[in-house]
Amino acid sequence: MKILSIAFFLLLSFTGFSQNSQIVAKNAEIEKAGTGYSFTEGPAVAPDGKVYFTDQPNDRIYVWDENEGVSLWLEGTRRSNGMYFNDKGQLVTCADLYNQLGYFDENKEFHLIHEGYNGKLLNAPNDLWIAPNGGIYFSDPYYHRSWWNENRGEEQDVRGVYYLSPEGEIIRVIDDFKQPNGLIGTPDGKTLYVADINDDKIWKYNIQQDGTLANKTFFAPKGSDGMTIDKKGNVYLTSGKVWVYNPEGELIQKIEVPESPSNVVFGGKKRKTLFITARTSVYTLKTKMKGVD
Repeated sequence: MKILSIAFFLLLSFTGFSQNSQIVAKNAEIEKAGTGYSFTEGPAVAPDGKVYFTDQPNDRIYVWDENEGVSLWLEGTRRSNGMYFNDKGQLVTCADLYNQLGYFDENKEFHLIHEGYNGKLLNAPNDLWIAPNGGIYFSDPYYHRSWWNENRGEEQDVRGVYYLSPEGEIIRVIDDFKQPNGLIGTPDGKTLYVADINDDKIWKYNIQQDGTLANKTFFAPKGSDGMTIDKKGNVYLTSGKVWVYNPEGELIQKIEVPESPSNVVFGGKKRKTLFITARTSVYTLKTKMKGVD
């Protein structure tokens, strides 16, 4: 599918500026890269800069290439939602058909990484981030899915956030949210940002050596379905539009998108293209910033 430029010039509004954006590239326009999906989510950038994203209601994963556009990668994904590439180049996924964490190998075969906590099913892993040591942080909210048995309720006693260590040990690291959702960590593995989407708040934590979290600190007054981070530590949130906060929690950019965005990541070989999943479509925007690898 070829990239379709749309007659929509980005409406930029951000703290203290009007045309000299510190985030968006000069004269950049937002572009529609693909459309016709039911609900796009889970963008993950591969080592080569390609971005993989899900259309969960249709149980598909697509891939975006900055030169070739969008193509179907896999149909039958165990209802993949949030995704992230590990250091082996494997696509790790929150697969909520059976409430599991797993990965797809080079043959697109699914391999189970983990399921369950304290002898019960997880509610439904939603979003994940892989720390530099290989440990996985993932959110486990509850949204009832049409592909589940209609009588299936919440398995866990809280809607939590978990840490799965490289050795396969799982611990619950957050248990006081209304509805945890998007999360992202810093590339040095020291800080984790987590959204409580039903409380319209982002919280920041210090990551401890054993994977636990400390020093819960309010960061931003936004719930967020998904988020990403750039090389300067700016955090990108998705809530009606894309909101960019600097590491001090100050709003520095608001980016309007034709459809309400669900998630965001930096893609392309130079990691300078902001790739946005937004309901029935996906969009790209050239930036001055570089995303983390």
